Amino acid sequence: MSKTSKKFSPEVRDRAVRMVGEHRADYGSEWETITSIAAKIGCTAETLRRWCRDEAGRRAGPAAQAADDQARLRLLEREVKELRRANEILRKASAYFAMAELDRPGKG
Repeated sequence: MSKTSKKFSPEVRDRAVRMVGEHRADYGSEWETITSIAAKIGCTAETLRRWCRDEAGRRAGPAAQAADDQARLRLLEREVKELRRANEILRKASAYFAMAELDRPGKG
């Protein structure tokens, strides 16, 4: 059972995405705009929605990617700091209980 898919040229994709942006104000929601334009160009609404999201990601470009990377880096650095603190607490607790075990009088 093979999946059939239509191939659309980059020009058709770009035009469809541009049309969604241009006609967004004419409809009640972005989804209504997408479904209307998708029917006119002969693709599914989900395909056109994906094209629009891909284009938005490309427009965001390296600056948005750098900001996302910086936020993720801060989050990871905070997590590392918390894990190191937890490890230090566990190490000290382990040493404390090991000493307590050694100091305990034997069962006799």
